Amino acid sequence: MSSARAAAAAFESVHGRSPAGVWSAPGRVNLIGEHTDYNDGFVLPFALPHRLAAAASPRSDQVLTVASLGSDGLIQHTEPVMIPELRPGGVPGWGAYPAGVAWVLREHGADRGADLVLAGDVPTGAGLSSSAALECAVALALLGLAGEEDPDLDRRSQIARWAQRAENDFVGAPTGVLDQTASLCCIDGHVLFLDVRSGEMEQVPFDAAAAGLRILAIDTRVKHAHSEGGYGERRKGTERAADLLGVKALRDVGPDDLAGALARLPGDLAPLVRHVVTENQRVLDVVALLRDGRIGDIGPLLSASHASMRDDYRISCPELDLAVDVAVESGALGARMTGGGFGGTAIALVPESLVDTVEAAVMAAFDRAGYRGPRAFVAVPSAGARRDEL
Repeated sequence: MSSARAAAAAFESVHGRSPAGVWSAPGRVNLIGEHTDYNDGFVLPFALPHRLAAAASPRSDQVLTVASLGSDGLIQHTEPVMIPELRPGGVPGWGAYPAGVAWVLREHGADRGADLVLAGDVPTGAGLSSSAALECAVALALLGLAGEEDPDLDRRSQIARWAQRAENDFVGAPTGVLDQTASLCCIDGHVLFLDVRSGEMEQVPFDAAAAGLRILAIDTRVKHAHSEGGYGERRKGTERAADLLGVKALRDVGPDDLAGALARLPGDLAPLVRHVVTENQRVLDVVALLRDGRIGDIGPLLSASHASMRDDYRISCPELDLAVDVAVESGALGARMTGGGFGGTAIALVPESLVDTVEAAVMAAFDRAGYRGPRAFVAVPSAGARRDEL
């Protein structure tokens, strides 16, 4: 059953009636460009077929009710909230994500109450942006109930910023805008080249299958939490480095400027800057190769990105490193962790004939290391957020 149909069925179970509509948004894989978004840099994500759906109906008051269908088939309810009374930090747990979206949208004409029931198959805590999928599905649902349907690309970019604000200011997770933009703006068969500073987007064709390749995603099942610990520390570090260098953001430091910039920074900040500057260039290099139809040549750049995140940004973990190393040793053309780090998912660019071999090798390596078995799937660039027809 699709996520949209599951959400609609759960809505009927909770409320005894059909929803007014169902909206859904995908998780994402970031092909390359990690921790560059909050530094005004470049990113290159694509949407996954995995989706989070929000079945919704309007209310006559300003109450927001939210329930969620779990993977165990049980429905969890959050406490109903009054939208005019929402304040950052006022809603505990996962309910803060939909409440945060309602908090932002009340400033933009969508302040009517709603009943929401959520369902989906985006893995949580896997670095595949399950929280952004939730935010974007809820945002489209609340805007749809307010009369706004099928927003264009510029509007979707604006909605992504609103969803980011919900996560940053209401939930308290210091993420960039990559995830929400990918969930709202990606299209089938393409990666989204986004210049975060300007907002300029380019849909770059990405047909790995036509090149005899696959993107194998390996969920290590090591959980991360963006709103605490290392992610926020890294972001603060890059902002402090930009201040010390006298630039608006690290985007303004080019490869030719890097050596001089590093010489001016304390030892704890220099590796962070080196990662951001070199990662921005890797995104540009990958885009250039993809425009030329050279998908098979991006592998070394993916592996270089992982080494940078492991050694300079220090956001990898033993499970991610093992998945990347074994994938390459088993025939992948390149591999890297994707997402915020400290766990989550690795991706590998693999010849189609070797997908099963690489997957089996990674599974065996995890077993030998005593790690929990990972989950693997072929990641295919898919459609962004939408209203679903049931």
